[in-house]
Amino acid sequence: MNNVFIIGVFATFLLYVIVGNYAGKKVKNAEDYFIAGRNAPTVLIVGTLVASFLSTVAFMGETGFGYDGYPILLLVLMGINGSGYIVGVLYFGRYLRRSQALTLGEYFGDRFNSQKVRMAIALITIVGIGAYLVAVTQGASILMSELLGTSYGISLIIVWLVYTSFTFYSGSKGVILTDTIMFFFFMIAAVIATPYLFKAAGGWPEAITKLAIFQDKPDIMAWHGMTGENAFWATPTDAFIWAIVLGFVWAAVVATSPWQTSRYLMAKSEHVTLRAGMLATVAVLGLYLILPTSAATINLVNPDIVPSENSYIWAAMNIMPTWLGVIVLGGVMAAAISSCSTFLSLVGFSVSKDIIQANSKYKNIEDKQLLYISRVVMLVVGLISLGITFTQPPAVMWIGYFAATLFAASWGPTAFASVFSKRITATGAFWGIVGGFVAVVVTEAMRNYAGVAFPVYFRPPIIGALVSVLGIVIGSALTKVSPKEIAYREKLFIVPESELDPKEIERTMLYPKIVMGIGVAMIVVTYVFYYLPYSRAIG
Repeated sequence: MNNVFIIGVFATFLLYVIVGNYAGKKVKNAEDYFIAGRNAPTVLIVGTLVASFLSTVAFMGETGFGYDGYPILLLVLMGINGSGYIVGVLYFGRYLRRSQALTLGEYFGDRFNSQKVRMAIALITIVGIGAYLVAVTQGASILMSELLGTSYGISLIIVWLVYTSFTFYSGSKGVILTDTIMFFFFMIAAVIATPYLFKAAGGWPEAITKLAIFQDKPDIMAWHGMTGENAFWATPTDAFIWAIVLGFVWAAVVATSPWQTSRYLMAKSEHVTLRAGMLATVAVLGLYLILPTSAATINLVNPDIVPSENSYIWAAMNIMPTWLGVIVLGGVMAAAISSCSTFLSLVGFSVSKDIIQANSKYKNIEDKQLLYISRVVMLVVGLISLGITFTQPPAVMWIGYFAATLFAASWGPTAFASVFSKRITATGAFWGIVGGFVAVVVTEAMRNYAGVAFPVYFRPPIIGALVSVLGIVIGSALTKVSPKEIAYREKLFIVPESELDPKEIERTMLYPKIVMGIGVAMIVVTYVFYYLPYSRAIG
C-alpha cells in the first residue's frame, strides 16, 4: 500500500479532530451542545444535511450497486428521493424549528403533551440510528482495513476513536462544522474522479457505448438494469416498481428522519431552513447524476471486484493518479465519519435529554450538569456501538436501508400529522409510532429469517407505514385532543416577526428559480451524456 494514501487520510482525520475539539471549547450551555446555539447559516445546514445523508451506504453500498448493474435505476430512485428535502422542510422542518425544541423527542413529547410519546420516539431513535451507526461504521472500517492492510477489528477501533473523540466533547457544534468540511471534501472528490474513471474506460462517449453492449452484465446501462434469473429482479417492471416504491420511502426518510430534520433545529432562521432544503436537493441529485454511472464504468477495467462494495475504493487505488486517489479515499472516509458523528450524537442526545433528563429526578438539573451527563452518555453509547459493530457481520447497504426505512414507516405519518392534523391525539401518535416500528421489524424478520417473499409493491416499509396510519386513525378516534395539544399546534403556525423581513423573503424566493434552472440543466446533461450515446449503441 502506497504510504501517501495512508498519510493523506490520516491528515484529514487530524483536521476533523482539531476542528471538532476547537468547537468543543465554544460549547457553553446545553443549547450549544444539542443544536449548535441555533445560529447556523445556510452553508453549514446544507453541509450537515448532505453529509449526514451520504455515508458509506452511498460511496460503498450504492456505488457497488451501480457496479453490479443498476446505475440508472439508482438514479431513478434518487430522483424521487431528492424531493424529500423540499417536502420535508416545507411541511415539517420549518415548523419543527418554530417549536424551539432541542431534540425530536422533546418536540413530539411537547406537541402531544405526552411523556409516553417522547419515550417511544427516544427508544426508536436509539434502536434505528444505532443500527445505522453500525452500518456506516462497518463501511468506514472496511475502507480503513483496505487502506492499512490491517484486520477489520483494528481498523474499527481507529475509526471509532476518530469520530468519538470530537463528537462526545463538542456535540452539534463540532458535528456541524466537520460535516460541512467533509461535505465539500467528498463532493469535490466525486466530481474530479468522474472524468478519470471515464478516461480509463475508454473516454466519453465510448464508455457508455461499451457498457450498453457489455456482455458480462447485460443491460447494465438500461433504465431497469440487469434482470433475469441471476439478477436482483426478474423483470424490468419489478425493478421499476422497486425504485419507485423505495424512492418514495426514502423521500419520507429525508423529510422526517432525525438525522435530517434535527439539522433544521440548528438554523439561525426559518429562511435558512428553506434555502438549505432546496440546495441540499440540488447537491444530492447532482452527486447521484455522476456517482453510480462512474462506478459502472469500473467494469470496463475490472469486472471481477468482490465484494462490489469495494469497487470505488479499488478504482481510487488502481485507476486514478495517486494524488486523486488520496482525495477520493479521503472523501469516502469523510462521508463515513460525518454520518458516524451525526448518528452517535443523536443517540447520545436522545439518551441524555429524552430519557435521563426527562426523568423527574433530573428534570431541573443545571446546564453544566446536563453537559457533563451528555458527554458521559455519549462516550458510553459509543462504547456500546463499538462492541455491536465488532460482532455484527458487515452488511453496509442493507443494514443502512433497513434502519432508514424504519423511520419513514414508524414516525413519518405522525410527523406530518403533528403539524397538519387537528384530530390526531397523543394516543393516536403513540400507536402510530409503535405500530409502524413493530410492523417493519416483524416483516423484515419474516423476510430475512423465515424466507417470506413480499411483493415488490408491498414491501415491509409500505406495510409499516400503513399500520402506522391505521394506528393514528384508530387511536385518535377513541380519544380526544386535549386543550394543550390544540394550543401547541396553533403556536406552530405563528410566523415569528423576525422572519418577515422583506429583503430576506425576496432572497429566499430566488432559490426556487435557481433550483428549477439547475434541474433543467441536469435533464439536458443526462440526455446528452447518457441517452444519446446509449440509444445509438443499442440501435
